[in-house]
Amino acid sequence: MNHPDRLTILQLNDSHGYILSHNELYFKDGKEVYKEAGGYARIASLFKKMKNENPEGSIVLDNGDTLHGTYLAIKNRGKNMIPLLNELQFDAMTTHWEFAYGPKEVKRIEQNLNFPMLAINCYYKNNDELFFKPYLILKRLKYKIGIIGIACNIIDKTMPPEFSEGIYFTLGKEELPEYIKELRKKDVDIIIVLSHLGYPQELRLAKDIDGIDVLLSGHTHNRVYKPVIENSTIIFQSGCHGSFVGKLDLFMKNGKIESYEHQLIDINGNIEEDPKVKNMIKEIYTPHQKMLETVVGETKTGLHRYNVMESKMDLLLLDSIMEVSQTKMAFSNGWRYGAPIPPGKITINDVWNIVPTNPPISLCEISGKDLWRMMEENLENTFSRNPYNQMGGYVKRCKGINVYFKVENPKGRRIQEYYIGDKRLDFDKNYKASYLTEQGIPKKFGYKHRNLDMNAIDALREYIEKNSPIEIKNYNSIVPI
Repeated sequence: MNHPDRLTILQLNDSHGYILSHNELYFKDGKEVYKEAGGYARIASLFKKMKNENPEGSIVLDNGDTLHGTYLAIKNRGKNMIPLLNELQFDAMTTHWEFAYGPKEVKRIEQNLNFPMLAINCYYKNNDELFFKPYLILKRLKYKIGIIGIACNIIDKTMPPEFSEGIYFTLGKEELPEYIKELRKKDVDIIIVLSHLGYPQELRLAKDIDGIDVLLSGHTHNRVYKPVIENSTIIFQSGCHGSFVGKLDLFMKNGKIESYEHQLIDINGNIEEDPKVKNMIKEIYTPHQKMLETVVGETKTGLHRYNVMESKMDLLLLDSIMEVSQTKMAFSNGWRYGAPIPPGKITINDVWNIVPTNPPISLCEISGKDLWRMMEENLENTFSRNPYNQMGGYVKRCKGINVYFKVENPKGRRIQEYYIGDKRLDFDKNYKASYLTEQGIPKKFGYKHRNLDMNAIDALREYIEKNSPIEIKNYNSIVPI
């Protein structure tokens, strides 16, 4: 229906550098189903179609986790993606994994975008000035739209220190009401918060703070088919990897939202590819195509990261670093990103999708007491009763341990049983562990931290080639009871 006062908001969140179509995981009748999805050429086509249907009333926004996560994205530190993002004609974005390239590089990227990065909660350490613009005011139809950005707040708390060199992040909760007031004084009709805090945090934020009309959620990869209304705020999120686009139509009357319609759009083969963007992607991909399409093995098991406690994709990764390091225990971060790999061939591209940061394999000695404390901290970061205290991705990925815990218990009191192999954890014993990045084992836990002369990609490739066909079974490393 063509409504004279219709505002259309299009959302892309957590695309993680997936400019090409890829395999995506869907669930049906209790089974895992893999289908092709995504691709920036299809997204560009969809955006153009939607904007043509409402040329004076469309807003296109990106929640961040955009310029990092695949080989093609990290190869030249996000620069390849800048022309694509400009072609998609976003109005604004906020950030998270963009900071993997360091704050200075993020600034250089922003300077080459045709739209601003926004955040009210990212500051320079030396003068407490904002790193980004806090908001943007757009005119659509006869309405003034205020867009307030909130970047991911965990960048300087749980991620490698080079991500936040010279800057710091707050939650944004204290700043947000003041910016809402500032925008209302400028006669803004609609306030949109473009956030990368995570769905639980953003639901709480909307409950705590008045005056938000629409909150676009990011970070936690939720597929929201029906928006949540919290404190009169419309909240939704649109999956990950560019497999989905969220569309919200606001129907306006007397300067207010009278009603709305929402759709979570599956970016599948029914959407034609935009020819220009398709050619741009081809130019990026072709020089690396032969290498990325090289088959290194096969898997009998579908590999993905869509489980909170334990994932078969990460069990494969941990197996590979344990073999190289000759340890019986390994840890890595609970990353959410990484396109699923269905049963069948595994390519170099798949390997890079599993661990695009390609960190060195690290070793340390760690006491039983530190192992217990580390897992209690991680469980609190994942399941804190206070959403604002939830940090990181899923539960830390582990192999060689079995932890049985109570989700509902308070901080520091969740673990019930903790085994190393077939023996109970000994607080006074020292163990040898391998890990990937400080998110695997933070420096404050353990001692004699050191790196091996091998990175994750090489270890993973060697393991797959040696042990193919791969068949991964659940290890039950982290079990809620």
